[in-house]
Amino acid sequence: IADNMLTTTIMATKAPVMLSPAMNSNMYENELVQKNINTLKSAGYIVIEPDNGLMACGSKGPGRLPEPAAIVQKLTELFSPPNMSEKEAWFVGQKIIVTAGGTREPIDPVRYIGNRSSGKMGYAIARAAAKRGAQVVLVSGPTSLPCPEGVAIKQVESAEEMRRLVLTEYPTSNIVIKAAAVADYRVKEPSKQKIKKSDAQLTLVLEKNPDILRELGSLKAKQILVGFAAETEELLAHATEKLIKKNLDMIIANDVSLPGAGFNTDTNIIKILYRDGRQEEFAKMSKEDLAEIILDKIYSCYQKMY
Repeated sequence: IADNMLTTTIMATKAPVMLSPAMNSNMYENELVQKNINTLKSAGYIVIEPDNGLMACGSKGPGRLPEPAAIVQKLTELFSPPNMSEKEAWFVGQKIIVTAGGTREPIDPVRYIGNRSSGKMGYAIARAAAKRGAQVVLVSGPTSLPCPEGVAIKQVESAEEMRRLVLTEYPTSNIVIKAAAVADYRVKEPSKQKIKKSDAQLTLVLEKNPDILRELGSLKAKQILVGFAAETEELLAHATEKLIKKNLDMIIANDVSLPGAGFNTDTNIIKILYRDGRQEEFAKMSKEDLAEIILDKIYSCYQKMY
């Protein structure tokens, strides 16, 4: 019977249809109801079996609507790519903010203060998360990299532009991975005209940029917050301090002075530090492979938290 908007839409659609029948136990066990449910199953409809329990009418038995989380899990499994593992399927529908690349702080209309970040690590993470079915927002500083397929990219130049975009997306996000190399300082008063070369010394007065990661940590509700620490000395000490001060769940630490690690390379060498004091070390491998490892560790982190 298709005599309303919902049932006529279901009759017309070519998409998979999932049903979750819920009713009084006697109704559910009625021979005609069971026959109709089996007819739908044989036609390819996906049926979530009801739970046993107390219902609104006061009776107990099969027919209770499953918990919303159980229904969502079934939907997640339905839309997950084939052969996807449980930890990969968990990312389906999760909103993830990834920041990547370096920022540029203007000196004048021609020059800027920047860094050597290529954005390759952040882009690899965004690409891997999108393949797992996540809703990825990539907030990127200037790079020469193509936007990963299935990713919503937002281009920025300065640290302040990145801060505004990230804070806008943050309340509705589940995971934030701050892989960008954000400038710590900016020119206090950038020149509106190109500064001409002269024999005199040029002095630039710098002021601190906002600490985006620390601000996110102070606002954190149920988000998983992951930071990066690119260092050239005392790697573990600096990364641990950052992890604690910025209220992170994980931090990816790497010594950018090592061959095959850091900026403008296709490989990286990392250590992952966790809030509970655990540390894991990974040998040199491609940033694509490390992206998968980082996502797996985020899943494990979530399992421990919740």
